[in-house]
Amino acid sequence: MAKEIRTIGVMTSGGDAPGMNAAIRAVARACAYYNVKCIGFYRGYQGMIEGDHCIMNARSVRNIISRGGTILKSARSKDFETPEGRKKAADHLKEIGVDAMVLIGGDGTFRGGKIFSEEYDIPVIGVPGTIDNDIAGTNYTIGYDTALNTVIDAIDKIRDTASSHDRLFFIEVMGRDAGFIALNSGVGAGAEEILIPEEDLGLERLLESLKRSKRSGKSSSIVVVSEGDKIGKNVYELADYVTDNLPDYDVRVTVLGHMQRGGSPSCFDRTLASRLCVKAVELLLDGEKNVMVGLLDNKVTATTFEVGLKEGHEINKELLRISDILST
Repeated sequence: MAKEIRTIGVMTSGGDAPGMNAAIRAVARACAYYNVKCIGFYRGYQGMIEGDHCIMNARSVRNIISRGGTILKSARSKDFETPEGRKKAADHLKEIGVDAMVLIGGDGTFRGGKIFSEEYDIPVIGVPGTIDNDIAGTNYTIGYDTALNTVIDAIDKIRDTASSHDRLFFIEVMGRDAGFIALNSGVGAGAEEILIPEEDLGLERLLESLKRSKRSGKSSSIVVVSEGDKIGKNVYELADYVTDNLPDYDVRVTVLGHMQRGGSPSCFDRTLASRLCVKAVELLLDGEKNVMVGLLDNKVTATTFEVGLKEGHEINKELLRISDILST
């Protein structure tokens, strides 16, 4: 028989993502609705280890739904990777009476939560919050939609100057292991080429594509590059290679970097965070544990951590095909 849940903890961990505050708000207010105490932990697992926490209620999360970042802050904890660190975290949870946890983050957050729950029999529910959208078991992760819109806005501005000066821009976006941001923003912004880790375009094919664009009358081009693309060691080396082999192009590089993590979350991300986190609280109260919530076919579902921790859902090959057609 599942133990009664009287106090639920919440934390954000790993890289921050727009919508995390909306998620925190949803956990706190769902707890208030169901008359359950809510405790927030600062800096993710490190805050659990150090006992750095605060009591949260419906009023303590007012006016945060529109804010980027996370009021609970986020961190990656090396201490939590050790048995000693996890024991300290478990001792602190027991000391303040936390019965279950909602973990908002990515795959590293979920791996830590799975091990922790198995060692100390503490129910945990994972909520996918990462701009990379690289978690299986959900079509969308919190923060992904906002990051896409941020990237699109930046590329649109860069295209203005590219067209004005007849330049080729390599624009690097986040996505160390997954090309979702690059692929979708590249199609949305009308990029001439999109380079992602999942597909090895190859240097020669890239050169041929750029030559073809030149022959077709294009005086400027945009190439969106995921930071994890394997063609070159980095985007600057790639740009140098193109400059050496296509001297007619005036090549520039823009790395969007951490601006992609910031900003007010989109309506989609606010709504997604709200739906997922209310469900997370309800699952804990129903005796569920060791699952993550996600959105599949516009329905909030729960899947095991094993599913969520598989390599992220596959890249959309149809978008790659469409990109090739539209870049003609």
